[in-house]
Amino acid sequence: MPGYLTTHVLDTARGTPAQGMEVVLYRLVGDQRHELARLHTNEDGRTDRQILPEGEFATGCYELEFHAGKWMDTTGVAPESPRFLDVIPIRFGMSQQDHYHVPLLISPFGYSTYRGS
Repeated sequence: MPGYLTTHVLDTARGTPAQGMEVVLYRLVGDQRHELARLHTNEDGRTDRQILPEGEFATGCYELEFHAGKWMDTTGVAPESPRFLDVIPIRFGMSQQDHYHVPLLISPFGYSTYRGS
């Protein structure tokens, strides 16, 4: 099975998908970050395409950046200065050709993630 990467962002405070959140993917090589993709979540909280599609997949270390602060600003979450959560980085490794799914469950004051399916 060829490898690829997807995500799904859910607003756990409202019980809805997190539509319109910017997600950026970086490949990590030593101390360097190389941007590979910049997408926004759709009405289902997913990106319209795979973040790292089969033809571009490679094992290694990666980082997903979820721009939660900007998203909260557009969804009516009471503003703070600075926001408790702004940009959420999740660093992870992909060691085999497989489907990697890295979801984000978010509320204004907390988040969690896991390797999904």
